[in-house]
Amino acid sequence: MKLLLTSNGLSNESICSALEDLVGKPAKDTKIAFIPTAANSERGDKDWLINDLYRIKQQGYIVDIIELTALTPDAIVKALDDKDVLFVGGGNTFYLSYWLQKSGLFDLLPELLKTKVYTGISAGSMVMGESLVLSSQAQKNIKAFEDADYHLAVSTGEASGKTLRLAPLIFRPHLNSRWFPNAKNEIIAKKAAKLTSKVYALDDDSALKIVDENIEVISEGHWKEYN
Repeated sequence: MKLLLTSNGLSNESICSALEDLVGKPAKDTKIAFIPTAANSERGDKDWLINDLYRIKQQGYIVDIIELTALTPDAIVKALDDKDVLFVGGGNTFYLSYWLQKSGLFDLLPELLKTKVYTGISAGSMVMGESLVLSSQAQKNIKAFEDADYHLAVSTGEASGKTLRLAPLIFRPHLNSRWFPNAKNEIIAKKAAKLTSKVYALDDDSALKIVDENIEVISEGHWKEYN
């Protein structure tokens, strides 16, 4: 299984090179299925989503957009069939988890990723790990997320705290970003000390390259490992 978990997508040459290496062929010959679903529940200017897509196209990739809320499970499977990379964008992690399950993709991913590369941005990266307890949505309601049953706080409506657990870690994106006040090292360290899982916090110029369970940090910025 090949994963590239990022905070901010293809934000620098090191991360771009890591994706090409995982795919094993040039960007111009690589088909990407970009899944923007996590952004649907976020309101306001989505320049960040546009920038994520623009950076992918700048590298020369062939990009199809697959919106999970708009297609049947059969149509999603058909659309993904010829793709080399599943590129899952950022936004609301709990909303993304819900729609990954409802679309059927949650159960299909382990089999699909035997032959395809998974790349995540922010929420798309977090959902691959062991828990969403360090996500921005969880951090906004700390009291509800203090124990192992935190996912029950988001079990109604279009939200779920379930993760795929395909990466043996908890991923916290946007380390020390001014846009994410709860992504500061001191806050993450305090929370990580109460967890048994390994925690990686990465800034917007860092990513995790994972082949099976071998983890490599790709960074032109800053990152921290806890536990």
